[in-house]
Amino acid sequence: MFRFIIRRLLQLIPTLFGLSILLFIWLRRLPGGPETAILGERGTPEMRAAIRRNLGLDEPILIQYGRFVKRMIRLDLGTSISTKREVTTEFLQRFPGTIELTITAMVIAIGIGIPLGYLAARRRGRFLDYASVGGSLIGICIPVFFLAYVLKAIFSENLGWFPSSGRQDPILGATRITNFFVLDGLMTREWDAAADALWHLVLPGMALASIPLAIIVRITRASVLEVLGEDFVRTAEAKGLTENVVRRRHVLRNAMLPVATSIGLLTGGLLSGAVLTETVFAFSGIGAFLAEAISNRDYPVLMGFIMIIAVVYVMVNLIVDLSYSLIDPRVRVR
Repeated sequence: MFRFIIRRLLQLIPTLFGLSILLFIWLRRLPGGPETAILGERGTPEMRAAIRRNLGLDEPILIQYGRFVKRMIRLDLGTSISTKREVTTEFLQRFPGTIELTITAMVIAIGIGIPLGYLAARRRGRFLDYASVGGSLIGICIPVFFLAYVLKAIFSENLGWFPSSGRQDPILGATRITNFFVLDGLMTREWDAAADALWHLVLPGMALASIPLAIIVRITRASVLEVLGEDFVRTAEAKGLTENVVRRRHVLRNAMLPVATSIGLLTGGLLSGAVLTETVFAFSGIGAFLAEAISNRDYPVLMGFIMIIAVVYVMVNLIVDLSYSLIDPRVRVR
């Protein structure tokens, strides 16, 4: 197990190296450049040249890339052009919100998707099976931003059950420790602040969970159907084992490997920033901030955030790989 973790961590190096090259080239080819972001459209040629000289953009491309890599290794992500704050500070302030939103969405998707996919497979050809398959197709087809606006209009603006924006009501004056608002409320025993932060997560979490829920239902259903046709399941049933034992020991554990892979990929994707959902609900996560950085040509934010998100994505998939041996004892990490 330890050797496998070390090998996967070493594989992270060429992955990030290749990503750094692609990211460096892409940012250099964006129209306008940092000088436009700083000076606007009315900057004179002399002012633009001075900005490029101060930022080192007039030096050879290899020297610029070498400086970029060194800064990444030192975790020196630079200063945001738009907010004038350290990129690391911006990330640490906003990433907890995205993590909370991702956890909420995945809890909804997993908590509903796996049981529904299993029941659909066990009742193949019946109403529940057709309803779950049809519902999953609708969930995949409906745009996330449209669903977010519908949920916001119905449950927030019309019924008033949930807040329409933000992560927490600022009137509460909640204590900040980790920037995980729910966790901060629990740590400080400010129960109203924790409940309010959790209440703010419901609608964006439901909107963000729509596509992962649909995918998990379909993959769980297909995987369970495949396992139900295996000889060892029929043998277990012929031995007279109870349905709960057959379901828990023989069907679910063998069907969970592809589901776990999908959950890991979906979680990594959500952690990279739910731009549309965060924008609709004015949720201060990294997705909405990245969208603003692209509009403002905030190159330090783009470079720093994308590299950190890449590391997070790879680490999530490493955890999924390690979970295989826990889900199915026949799978051993070597």
